[in-house]
Amino acid sequence: QVNLAESGGTSVQVGGSLRLSCVASGIIFSNDFMGWFRQVPGTEREAVAGIANDGSTSYADSVKGRFTITRDGATNTLYLQMNSLKPEDTAVYYCAAAKGALTAVSALRTLTDYPDFGYWGQGTQVTVTS
Repeated sequence: QVNLAESGGTSVQVGGSLRLSCVASGIIFSNDFMGWFRQVPGTEREAVAGIANDGSTSYADSVKGRFTITRDGATNTLYLQMNSLKPEDTAVYYCAAAKGALTAVSALRTLTDYPDFGYWGQGTQVTVTS
């Protein structure tokens, strides 16, 4: 059974930084894919960043250079370090997982198009204020 629990969402000012965490159970980082998605009410959920089982990463163009995805195998925790935050980063952020040795790019695409293929956390709200 896979369980994902996000934390760290809060309100932050424009230009600020925030780190989200996701504690995962039932997932082996060296075998499986992990990623972050976000969703604004009334819009489609979008991929933010992903990390494959081999440690390779992929980012949405909108967050490249500002966000960094990392993982800690010892604690089975996934992180998203978010810097230089903008108002358009405001969203509910979801941790996601998919079993298997998928590339980060393909896993992000698959989970965007077929969310039932993966596992999801409950989400954590990030609000960027000006």
